[in-house]
Amino acid sequence: MKLSYNLNLEQTQKLILTPELRQAIQLLQYNSLELNEYLTKELQENPMLEMERATGDFESVTIDTNEPEFDWKDFAEKYDDISYRQQIDKNHENKNIEAYISYDPTLREHLMSQLSVLKIGDLDRKIAEYLINNIDDNGYMTMATEEIAEQINISVEKVEKVLELVQTFEPTGVGARNLKECLLLQVGEMSNEIIINLIENHLEDIANNRILKISKEYNLSPQAVQNAFDFIRTLEPKPGRMFKGNSDIRYIIPDATIQFVDGEYIIIVNDYTGPRLKINNFYRSILKDGGDSKTTEFLQDKFNSAMWIIRSIEQRRQTIYKVVESILKFQYNFFENGEKALVPLTLKDVADDIGMHESTISRATNGKYVQTPRGLYELKYFFSAGLSSVQGDVSSVSVKSMIKDIIEKENSKKPLSDQQISNLLKEKGTKISRRTVAKYREEMNIPASNLRKRL
Repeated sequence: MKLSYNLNLEQTQKLILTPELRQAIQLLQYNSLELNEYLTKELQENPMLEMERATGDFESVTIDTNEPEFDWKDFAEKYDDISYRQQIDKNHENKNIEAYISYDPTLREHLMSQLSVLKIGDLDRKIAEYLINNIDDNGYMTMATEEIAEQINISVEKVEKVLELVQTFEPTGVGARNLKECLLLQVGEMSNEIIINLIENHLEDIANNRILKISKEYNLSPQAVQNAFDFIRTLEPKPGRMFKGNSDIRYIIPDATIQFVDGEYIIIVNDYTGPRLKINNFYRSILKDGGDSKTTEFLQDKFNSAMWIIRSIEQRRQTIYKVVESILKFQYNFFENGEKALVPLTLKDVADDIGMHESTISRATNGKYVQTPRGLYELKYFFSAGLSSVQGDVSSVSVKSMIKDIIEKENSKKPLSDQQISNLLKEKGTKISRRTVAKYREEMNIPASNLRKRL
């Protein structure tokens, strides 16, 4: 067989991801935090871009994303003001949210403030500071007293004595080395020996609600044991978690809002999730005037990049609006009647409805939230699998709601088993197995029947 080199022409069709298309896909996938981080970086690198935060409704320049390439310089000369700036009401008083947020001390600061008012020796104070610095956010010691004594070259007895002092600080139970010690510190000088014995020896039995076992062992009535269990469960297992501080607060800014106005639902895309961008007037004037060729070429390149970003953000805004609009259409009964009326919905259903690809819908719903008259929801909440019923397919979220209602109405003395719940759902026309009931119950953090039993 003879091998040879030939030159052939071949015409093929294939999808090529241009940098601009890749950028548009990337911006659509970003949540509001990631989008702002990306744009902050672009603003530092591109002098043609300026940012102005939105404070209300605005009118933007609508740019056709299917429009062919044309001379951006001519476009800049044609339109004097290319921006996303909104109409500014000079009578509107800007309010800073920081003025309404108070500062909450951390657990360490709270303990240090209590230590500062105590009259103790310098050595004890240094040991106490060392101990406080080794208490985690939940209020527990992270190091053994023997290890601490070895590190600071002090006797274990001395460390134990100072630790006892720290354990008298608020919140009660702080400085404990384990759960048992934490609960005992909260019980304090309580004279009830039953509760103390239960904490010291029967924490596992309390967790598993073994009332009858404890009742026989201590020769007590089941009601008395249950009362003791209830009291112990009121104690705080993590005394330090109330001192998380403002730095741990996570705010969710919805990407869109659904409002009920004059008998109909309207959709508003939240402009706070996307900064308002505009073209810098100074550099645009330099681009118009021409001048040095290298400067003009540089600014032309940055101008093209800036316009692509502006177009991509507008396209992102329109896509989110279409997705929310489609969800509202499919899940209209949810907004009227609550989660029991949630119907099965897939990404393909929404993709076919608005004429987009499933991957686009997935990116548009990932990490995005919508504020509704029924609360704040992630967009992915409205997508769920379906289960068969007499009335047709029902959403898994709707089934979970039915399970929750059944458990709330059950007799606490004889709680329903998973199989009994399954049978009740079948009577209502929803076929679901015992294992599926157990799965949904665990997802809702509802304990098993033996743990729900009350005497």
